[in-house]
Amino acid sequence: MERGDGVRGQEAERTRPARLLGRRAERAVLDRLLAEVRNGTSRVLVVRGEAGVGKTALLTYATDSAADLSTLRAAGVQSEMELAFAALHQLCAPLLDRLHRIPEPQRRALATVFGLAPGPAPDRFMVGLAVLSLISDLAGEQPVLVVVDDAQWLDTATAQTLGFVARRIGAESVGLLFGAREIGVDLHGLPEVQVEGLPADEAHALLGSAVEFLLDEPVRKRIVAETGGNPLALLELPRGLTATQLAAGFGLLGGQGLPGRIEQSFLRQADALPAPTRQLLLVAAAEPIGDPVLVRRAADHLGIDAAFAEIDGLLSLGERVTFRHPLVRSALYGSASETDRRAVHLALAGATDSAADPDRRAWHLAAAAIGPDEDVALELERSADRAQARGGFAAAAAFLQRAVALTRDPVRRTERALAGAHASLQAGAFETAWALLATAEAGKLDDLGRARIDLLRAEAAYAQQRGRDAPGLLLRAAKTLETLDVQLARDTYLDAWSAALFAGQLAAGTGLREVSLAAEAAPRSGSSTRSSDLLLDGFALLFAEGRSRAVPLLKQAATAFGEQKASTEEVLRWGWMATAAAATAWDFEACRSTATRQVEVARGAGALAVLAVGVNVLGQVVALAGDFAEATSLRAEADAVREATGTHVLPYGGLVLAALRGRPDEAFPLIDETIASATAEGQGTAAQYARWARSVVLNGLGRHDEALPWAISASEDTPELFVSSWALSEQIEAAARSGRQREAAAALEQLQAKTLDTDERWGRGIEARARGLLDDGATAEGAYLEAIEQLTGTRLRPDLGRAHLLYGEWLRRRTRRGEARAELRNAYDLFTSIGMAAFAERARRELQATGETVRRRASGPAAGSRLTPQELQIASLVRDGLSNPEVGARLFLSPRTVEWHLRKIFDKLSISSRRQLREALPETGHEAT
Repeated sequence: MERGDGVRGQEAERTRPARLLGRRAERAVLDRLLAEVRNGTSRVLVVRGEAGVGKTALLTYATDSAADLSTLRAAGVQSEMELAFAALHQLCAPLLDRLHRIPEPQRRALATVFGLAPGPAPDRFMVGLAVLSLISDLAGEQPVLVVVDDAQWLDTATAQTLGFVARRIGAESVGLLFGAREIGVDLHGLPEVQVEGLPADEAHALLGSAVEFLLDEPVRKRIVAETGGNPLALLELPRGLTATQLAAGFGLLGGQGLPGRIEQSFLRQADALPAPTRQLLLVAAAEPIGDPVLVRRAADHLGIDAAFAEIDGLLSLGERVTFRHPLVRSALYGSASETDRRAVHLALAGATDSAADPDRRAWHLAAAAIGPDEDVALELERSADRAQARGGFAAAAAFLQRAVALTRDPVRRTERALAGAHASLQAGAFETAWALLATAEAGKLDDLGRARIDLLRAEAAYAQQRGRDAPGLLLRAAKTLETLDVQLARDTYLDAWSAALFAGQLAAGTGLREVSLAAEAAPRSGSSTRSSDLLLDGFALLFAEGRSRAVPLLKQAATAFGEQKASTEEVLRWGWMATAAAATAWDFEACRSTATRQVEVARGAGALAVLAVGVNVLGQVVALAGDFAEATSLRAEADAVREATGTHVLPYGGLVLAALRGRPDEAFPLIDETIASATAEGQGTAAQYARWARSVVLNGLGRHDEALPWAISASEDTPELFVSSWALSEQIEAAARSGRQREAAAALEQLQAKTLDTDERWGRGIEARARGLLDDGATAEGAYLEAIEQLTGTRLRPDLGRAHLLYGEWLRRRTRRGEARAELRNAYDLFTSIGMAAFAERARRELQATGETVRRRASGPAAGSRLTPQELQIASLVRDGLSNPEVGARLFLSPRTVEWHLRKIFDKLSISSRRQLREALPETGHEAT
């Protein structure tokens, strides 16, 4: 790591930036970036342009201009693209003495990645968060400039990590500069500056500095025109050409593109060298890390003299072997014969320590192989295992892909192709996965192999999009596995049920009923007592034999998941489904415990893809309990996880919160957007949630005629699901208030069938409240009182408030105004304290109708202290005792960014310390904008 010396004495001379010819506009952009970093703002910029256009010169200018900043550097190397975290090692090696200063899960992730400690493969986003924390920690002492050149050649794991960091830096005083020919998917969308060729006058001046003799004006113009002002081309292409050759016409140098022409110029220089020197250059070109000791040892293997300091300006030797430009390396390597390349790779393999660097040795051996070689394939397989253990799934897939090409035995070839496909899926490299699956399918397969291919195809479809195709593929795999591995088959059936639950009515031919019937008929493993088996059996019975048989098993499974009986693996994989089981059984406490446990386990394990689903589920639970502050906080966390990981989970928690809050300008756009996305992606249950949410908002607004069709649509969509039960409650209210008693009575009958087999207060209270809407006289009053009694004993404050509201409305219509005022006041107070705007306004209007004057007040206490959802979550976590690093770990922010948000929060709440948050921000009910 290079560090500036900070503020220097008056006598000290600051390092001057590298002199550039022209580039005034680009230098101004870089100067502004550095100024903003010095002023405490983080900035990201991709310097993009073709080979030789001057990207590296601009990055060098920025580095030289940042003598007062700490500087971290890395560069992508084309031959290292398959080695996991290769470039990240360059960047972070100087920071590893700071590992003890970042949160433990992040420290553990980086220690595993860098081979400092054993451990399970870390989540790649946890690695990104750890790098962000390290850089932020350094920036706390001095502003930081991170420079990454040749980003188009970064290994996949490093590119993903740095893309994550680039999108999450905030108030860190960090500048992050990338130089790249093309922008890969991991850096896509970042701010960029496109570097073009030099203007004509500057290009002419540069050409004049490279050519020692006078050129005719037409020749100069032609050279400038054909190079497009590319600085490297202007400097290198004329090298070695005589005045006669140049005058004969620059276009005669070849018809290939500009990079190819520049490479040809380098090759002309190399061709003039002795054969041993050219071979030494090829060794250096094939050796990716620029280790001079390794290059000399390989040269010894080849019997050539490596006593060099510089070779004709093409290569120099310092602490590292360095080519004048990456195109020198690519020109030398690309022009060599296969025989010569294999020879130098074999020499490099012999020179590489098999204990210290087995992966590079294996890669060199693979490059040296003439044909199938089982010994080398086995070495590559071991390298894949090591890469996978560090979380380098893309690297593991690359090792295995090469191992497949070197494997003659058809059984081993198929096995390695399947392993490579699995690693590719874990890395999100779906095209590579499909290619390896095709290779496996073409090989010799037994029944288990075919089942594994079906399973991997299904997992790929499910990972790419939780949509309509995955259930059928998973079901097919599960059926194939029944006679081969009963437990794996049952796990696959549960995954198929999960996929079908996401797909809902939009599943392509295979839905929840088909999966349930197949799972019910499938063989069982006799001794298994796993919680997930209870879950599968309960869900299968729900569709195969009905609620009365299914609910006891579903309650038992939910309890097991919530009470530490289910294993960590089960909780991570199926915990959210246990919450669905509890909701089906109307067991709200089990909903809460199962959802909470999955989120806690996912946070602790750094399982961010699981967390993306888990916080959505927990957000629903706390919203149903009327804790809108926590629901808002969880929604912000869900957004943070989704943004950080790219995991596409539709906003189930946000829908429940928006439905109950009842603000049309907030709810309706979210509902419309969800329906459109869910329909396009085949996620039918999300669309069902959205239709239910609209019916809740419209009922809250008293627009019952409009609410009815939305409630009917949601209730008829997969009627076995708990969402259908929620929608039936809205349908009964909307129909009864619209004078459509027959439709309300039919819906009540369906709801009673869904609550008949439960002794839970949630289901009993909802059923009694709905019954009150259709009963008359004392019977109706008894139903409302029963609903209030049942719901008073639960956490379900929104439902309790609605019971008070309906009873109060019923009393007012019977001119029992005094009693009505008491019920309506209870409802109004509950709604306003929770933040249920629509229902609060409805209760206020009803109170006014009783003759009571009610001043409209904002929903939620502390409504004047409006925080954004992210600010609310940060404030809540700090109030609950979390440190800035702990909050940052939760929200994928650096501690300095958390501190920056806290200053804004303190200003909005008119407080000055963390201790004052407990008074300024009550534990529940705080309202966010």
